[in-house]
Order: sequence, then structure tokens, then C-alpha cells
Amino acid sequence: MTNRRALITGITGQDGSYLAEFLLEQGYEVIGMVRRTSTINFERIQQIQDKITLVQGDLLDQVSLIDILREHRPAEVYNLAAQSFVPTSWKQPVLTGEFTALGVTRMLEAIRIVDPAIRFYQASSSEMFGKVQQVPQTEKTSFYPRSPYGVAKVYGHWITVNYRESYNLFTCSGILFNHESPRRGLEFVTHKVTYHAAKIALGLADRLPLGNLDAKRDWGWAPDYVRAMWLMLQQGAPNDYVVATGRTHSVRDLCRVAFECVDLDWERYVVINPADLRPADVDLLIGDATKAREQLGWQPSVTFEQMIEKMVEADLDALKKQHRL
Repeated sequence: MTNRRALITGITGQDGSYLAEFLLEQGYEVIGMVRRTSTINFERIQQIQDKITLVQGDLLDQVSLIDILREHRPAEVYNLAAQSFVPTSWKQPVLTGEFTALGVTRMLEAIRIVDPAIRFYQASSSEMFGKVQQVPQTEKTSFYPRSPYGVAKVYGHWITVNYRESYNLFTCSGILFNHESPRRGLEFVTHKVTYHAAKIALGLADRLPLGNLDAKRDWGWAPDYVRAMWLMLQQGAPNDYVVATGRTHSVRDLCRVAFECVDLDWERYVVINPADLRPADVDLLIGDATKAREQLGWQPSVTFEQMIEKMVEADLDALKKQHRL
């Protein structure tokens, strides 16, 4: 590909920041779309901000998307922007649908209008499987979403398939299972647990309130997952892929491993908070990434235990700096 220019929506998020770093390493010119708000947080991309081009646009505004594509002419578009925190999707279901479902359609329409040769990546989610119909989940497993977020992601997934089949666009969906890192938002359970383990170890907190300890997820390392996104757009033909480790752990396991990193017994500090329980929860997610392994040559490089250790260490370092310990 001669044009090594990529547009990333959601560049200020965990995945967007890691993907931007990865693409820069591959020699890309990176354009990042940010919404015009008074609270844009550039913390995750501050180390590369002078190497990328930031442009203002919004998945709710079709014209802004068309203008960005016309002005910057990317060869690849990675649509990572969404209302992505599942509990919020019950409080803001309509807004979640606007961003996470219809926002995908607006971007696909912009690509169809401006340059149908653009290769498009859609961030689909394991939350689409919800009340799972098959274990483990593959690309062929039927969807049964259990949250407004999951429902919106199903729409985004199928509209991506539809534009591929209707207009012959190069569109791919990555059905990514949970993936974590020190850049994960503190509202997500993995980072909430590692952060509190570090705080308790440093004497800055004495308890960790959580919801469903029995929920099981297939958790992987975020930098591994952005590599899979890129690999999908380098193939000869577009397709959809599950990206997962194939191993599952409960929130209880997560607590045990995180607190073991700081030599503490998690059961002394974790308390159940009814406010953290969801109206409808997803009990067991575990992905089968055979297709990604065989067709993309992708596989995870970091284990669950190594990932949690990295996150706890990063939280300890950050808290020590913040509190001058």
C-alpha cells in the first residue's frame, strides 16, 4: 500500500492510543479524530501528540466525517470511538445507540461517498454474545446481547457486514474480547481492582467495593489486540475475526492475582456493593481465535497473570508519584 495514512476515531482511548503508537512504528501518518468538548483528555497520547495530526469530528455529525475524509484522504479508517462503558449504556441507552450503532453507519456512508477504496475496521465486541449460545464463542456463534451497549455493537457489526456485501467495501469487524492495560479507564473492573490493590498496599484505601464476583471474562493485553486490528486490514480480502486468548477468569480470580502481586489476601478487602450489580449480566465469555491465528498469524504474547502484574506495578508507580511516597 503506497498511502500509509490512517484515521483513528477514539484515538484518546486505550485502544486508540496503542494503535496510534503501533501505526507510527509501521511508518504510517496518523490522523486522530477527537470530539469538540471542554474535557478532552489527551493523557494517553501525550507521548506521541507531536507525531500525529488531531482533527475535530463527531460520529453524530455526518458532514464532519465527510470533510475529514476529503481533506486527509486516509487509506485506512479504524473506528474505535463509541460509548464503551457497559453500565453507562443503561443510563444513556439512546446516546449509546447514536454513537455505537448509528455512528458506524455515518462513517461507512462517508467512506462510500468520498472514497470506496478506503479500508475500514469496526471495533465489534464480545458483549454481542451476551447470554452465550455456544462455548467458546466463534465468528459463527449467534449474538444474544444483554445490554444496550451490546445491542448497539450488534447493529454496528451487521451494518459493517452489510456495506461490505452491498457496496463491495473493504470492511472488517474485529470481535474483540476484553483487553486491558494500565491505560484502561478506572471505571472498568480490571483497572478498578489493580488500582485498589495498589492503593490498599500503600495504605491509601482499606476496601474495594465490587459487583458480581462470579462473572467470567476472556481478558487479554490491549497492545496485542491493536496488532490484530491492523493485520485484518492488510489481508487480500475483508473478513471478520474473533480476537481472544481462549482462557477465561472470574472477577474473583482477578482479585486474587492482583492482591497476590502486593502480598495481600483479597478476601479481607473486597466487599459486594449492590449498586455495582447490572440489571442483566453476562456470565461467561471465552473466545475461540482459531481463525485469527490461522489467517492473520496472530496470537497473544502476554498471559493474564503477566498483564495484571504489569497493571498493578504501573498503578503502584503512579500512586507513589501522585502522593510522593
